[in-house]
Amino acid sequence: MENVEFANAYSEVLEILKNLSREDYEKIPIEKVNLFENNANKDYDFHYDANLTLDEQNVSKRAKAIIAILFRDYWATPEQREKILAKQNYDRMQIEKKKQEQYAIDNIFRKKETKVETVENTVAMVEYKESIFTKIKNWFKRTF
Repeated sequence: MENVEFANAYSEVLEILKNLSREDYEKIPIEKVNLFENNANKDYDFHYDANLTLDEQNVSKRAKAIIAILFRDYWATPEQREKILAKQNYDRMQIEKKKQEQYAIDNIFRKKETKVETVENTVAMVEYKESIFTKIKNWFKRTF
């Protein structure tokens, strides 16, 4: 499943790279282009229109990520690269912070304790009442 998704993404990236200027295309190492070509899905049909955005053409998330990495590594100015790397580091730190809060030992045990309390509170004793017919029936049994 993932191999097919990556193969399709590589096909999309190759199609997008065909529409780049020669100068930008040459900034990409030939090894990367060969990697895309060797792993691309040859049967996948994707046509790129330079007049539309990537979102309007339903480009896959994986292909967008590859294009973003290519931009960061080969086409971005040093200032753009610094901003991109700072944003990526900030996002990673936020994700890590959420994980630490979610899986903190204190929080895990606190959540379990509250779950147990709610279960105990919902369980209640039910009082059993005999119906009038059962009382009469039991009276006859005792007397005879």
